[in-house]
Amino acid sequence: MKFKPVAFIINIAITLSIGALGGLATAQSVRTWYPTLNKPSFNPPNWLFAPVWTSLYLLIGIAAYLVWVKRDQIVHFPRTVAIYFIQLILNLAWSFIFFYLHEIGFALAEILMLLAVIILNAVMFYKIDKWAGLIFIPYILWVSFASFLTYNLFILN
Repeated sequence: MKFKPVAFIINIAITLSIGALGGLATAQSVRTWYPTLNKPSFNPPNWLFAPVWTSLYLLIGIAAYLVWVKRDQIVHFPRTVAIYFIQLILNLAWSFIFFYLHEIGFALAEILMLLAVIILNAVMFYKIDKWAGLIFIPYILWVSFASFLTYNLFILN
């Protein structure tokens, strides 16, 4: 399979753009509202979130590229694309719900839905390209941790 640099860049740009939009939603609250919350002892330092999410968005974009280059072989490509974009939209929505709206309980319900869709997306990608599915494992693990963290923030606040 020949590397397609434009397609690769577009897939990376899509995910990084979602991350940037989420960053806009969180920027003010990270400095004002979030520090006022009671946090569990395992709450990561604020500086950790940006590099972790940037790395994850890069991996998600790579996985999408690996699937995109096989699109002609995928019987249900529109469904695959739909699930992929649903998880990206849910990912972005969590930032707005939690950090912009300050709705921790709603954010908890939403992140659990996000996690389910990420797992579905990973399974679908795995069936198309094993590496594309496996690349989602760090994303699944981080969002699982973020779900547990959101739960604890909800309980403590």
